[in-house]
Amino acid sequence: MTYRLRNIAIAVALAVLAAMMTSFYVKQQKQDIQQGQVLTTVWVAKSDIPAGSVGDDITGQLESTEVAKSAVTPGAIVQPEDLAGKVSAETIYAGEQVSLLRFSTEEAQGIRAQISGNLRAFQIPGDANQLLVGTLAAGDHVDIVGAWDSGGGGGGDKISRVVLRDILVLEAPEASTETKRVTQESGDQAVKLAVTDAQAQKLFWIFTNGDWSLTLRPTTDAADSPESLEWSGTMLSDGLTRAQLRRLLIDPFQNERTSTP
Repeated sequence: MTYRLRNIAIAVALAVLAAMMTSFYVKQQKQDIQQGQVLTTVWVAKSDIPAGSVGDDITGQLESTEVAKSAVTPGAIVQPEDLAGKVSAETIYAGEQVSLLRFSTEEAQGIRAQISGNLRAFQIPGDANQLLVGTLAAGDHVDIVGAWDSGGGGGGDKISRVVLRDILVLEAPEASTETKRVTQESGDQAVKLAVTDAQAQKLFWIFTNGDWSLTLRPTTDAADSPESLEWSGTMLSDGLTRAQLRRLLIDPFQNERTSTP
């Protein structure tokens, strides 16, 4: 065999090998694509499933559908019974595939599962009126209104304002008969709130330096008035006309004297 024929033979062999490898690659890619297009059954939420929902209780909120195998969410359940003994760790929205990765065990739930990042669980004691005992429930949102001595030493004027807004209630005081009996004996119950580390400072300040109370926010369409504060001057003058304010500034005790027999 001449040198030229040998080179031709090598070139032909390489060409055949390249053609075989290309054919194998194309065939493999085609199989992968076809496999990804194979439909498989998954379970999706028919409506929004809130965080904290028990798996055994939400089977009626699921429905099966078919999607391409390549579109299956990691951890997707095979059947609703896979959720037995589990609790949703976060909200699952309508139409979303239900994945075991969005659930945890009941033992892992509780207050620790509801706080993350800069959120802190803060337990604060108070009487039944301060804590809205019998009304407040876990999951509610509250504002904290406080009043304190502006002089800081007992000689100044009292100031009142909303100290914190839209605070999540992690655990509310119970209003059972036994709790009422204990409350009457001890005088205090407690509420657990989710606050940021910065809000915890304000909450602790008003708890140790003033008077305070919780106010329940609406569950829908909650809105806030502009920030303000109240003190004896605003309480005395609020709603008065200019003429009444002028008389008040000239002689603040005029009305008291004229009404005295």
